[in-house]
Amino acid sequence: MIKKLASRIVYENKWMKVREDTTELADGSRGIYSVVQKPDFALIIPRADNHFFLVHQYRYPVQDSFWEFPQGAYEENPEIEPVELALQELQEETGLIARKMTHLGYLYEAYGFSSQGFHVFLAEDFTQGKQQLEKGEQGLQVQKFSVKDFEKMIQNGEIKDAPTVSAYALLKLG
Repeated sequence: MIKKLASRIVYENKWMKVREDTTELADGSRGIYSVVQKPDFALIIPRADNHFFLVHQYRYPVQDSFWEFPQGAYEENPEIEPVELALQELQEETGLIARKMTHLGYLYEAYGFSSQGFHVFLAEDFTQGKQQLEKGEQGLQVQKFSVKDFEKMIQNGEIKDAPTVSAYALLKLG
């Protein structure tokens, strides 16, 4: 077990905080542990028949664009109900309005350095509305893929988003 002796925020902006903790291990040795704190997000698997809707968007930290399931957080209201967040993110990114939402589970994105987790929802039975993209989502594309093509995209590296792949595993196991 690691014991926290002290803690301080070393960086903070609208989207995240970075905390540095002074720690003590079981053998008495001391060190530091840095933790990225971000609000939880919702990831949505939009399924129609034997197809998924994916979004293709640019991800600045890796300087590339990839296909993934729609997902996002609401920094201004981190206490939002997860299903409400999922419905909002789905419509914002795809224009889809789901009549049926099923909660599949909760996972952590990268618990080795971050406290952020995410709720996974299966969305079904849609009406088509209008996308409501945020400024940072400019150029986001939406496309429908068969489950078979989706699996091939994971295998050949077109889908690299870990939450997308782990969410699909939850769906398959459920």
